[in-house]
Amino acid sequence: MRCPYCGHAVTSVIDSRLSQESNTIRRRRECESCKRRFTTLESADLSFPRVIKTDKSTESFSKDKIKNGVELSLEKRQISYDDLEETLNSIYNQCLSFSEKIFLLVRLVKFLMAELLKLDHVAYLRFASVYLNFDDMASFRNVIKVLEKDLSPEMKKKQINLLDDEDG
Repeated sequence: MRCPYCGHAVTSVIDSRLSQESNTIRRRRECESCKRRFTTLESADLSFPRVIKTDKSTESFSKDKIKNGVELSLEKRQISYDDLEETLNSIYNQCLSFSEKIFLLVRLVKFLMAELLKLDHVAYLRFASVYLNFDDMASFRNVIKVLEKDLSPEMKKKQINLLDDEDG
């Protein structure tokens, strides 16, 4: 690596440390020529596949779009930062595991919705209502009924029934 101060091509590594997240290596280097020290960060260069959107256009995979969508669906929900990061990393890792270099947005959304369903039913419902274009209350009711069937007994006790008993 070239020295950022004098441009000399030979530097030596004095110290290497793994970051707290364990996805970056911090290296302390010293230039052989000017003896000045500097820090570099080394991480894997991961190449995500491209995404075919519903309008048939393609775009690069965007971690920011995924994160923003998930965070928006989780707004005002009591989800820990660690749980959010674990969910996002699971989604990113699934996308990195695709053997194709390009894939349909629908495939990504299915993974994302499955992860949200495991994390928080309200977040899942919020995300689904936007992505699946709910246009009436019946759409919400149908998804809520499915979600209620899958609730554990402990979760059922904590839930407020928003639907009339006559609906099911």
